[in-house]
Amino acid sequence: MKTRQDDGLVERLDAALPQTQCTRCGYPDCRRYAEAIARGEAPINRCPPGGEEGVRRLAAITGQPVRPLDPEVGSEGPFGVAVIDETWCIGCTLCLKACPTDAIVGAHKRMHTVIEAYCTGCELCIPVCPVDCIAMEVTTPGRTGWQAWSTTQAATARRRYQARQRRLAREAEEAEVRRLQKAEAKLADLAQHSRHTDPALLERKRALVRAAIEQARAARAARTAAGPGAGPAEPAGR
Repeated sequence: MKTRQDDGLVERLDAALPQTQCTRCGYPDCRRYAEAIARGEAPINRCPPGGEEGVRRLAAITGQPVRPLDPEVGSEGPFGVAVIDETWCIGCTLCLKACPTDAIVGAHKRMHTVIEAYCTGCELCIPVCPVDCIAMEVTTPGRTGWQAWSTTQAATARRRYQARQRRLAREAEEAEVRRLQKAEAKLADLAQHSRHTDPALLERKRALVRAAIEQARAARAARTAAGPGAGPAEPAGR
């Protein structure tokens, strides 16, 4: 059973992470990594953006010994920002969807631009670009880890990530409401939406649509009951 003490530990661990949301640790975001550390399921040396100083901070919180950064997740390096070559950008919006802090602006078939102040250097936009028009530009030469990143920047990144998560959840909820309304309208006038006229067949179709609607309602109710941000802290599979 989760306790207030557990919550406090997660909060302290999360506050010690740089909030780049890069997923290089193997978890979907910094918070999930903090939760995994708190449960004893993840080591403290899997955050390249935090670097050696980050490992020391996590060690001080958990009481674990300091250990070298796990080479499996990459190496510590200077921070940078994504730069889009606008002459090659095709406006596909894939980088907008990949950015965890909504630091890229643009529209479909319009050139995209990075808001430098909000870019965490996570590099998640690079692999999704189909024309390879995104590159990283180093902004902290000679400085790495927490020597190149501040707690203020981390707090800003966390706020923007959380705002994005709320927006995505709201948009998903609105889309689901529209789907339910469409299904209910179809159910109310199924005969007009089907090529079949056999009453028995139409009734079977009604039963299928009703079952789908009820299943969607139940899933929606379960998500609402679980609250925002609910979900297992599964590794990101990177």
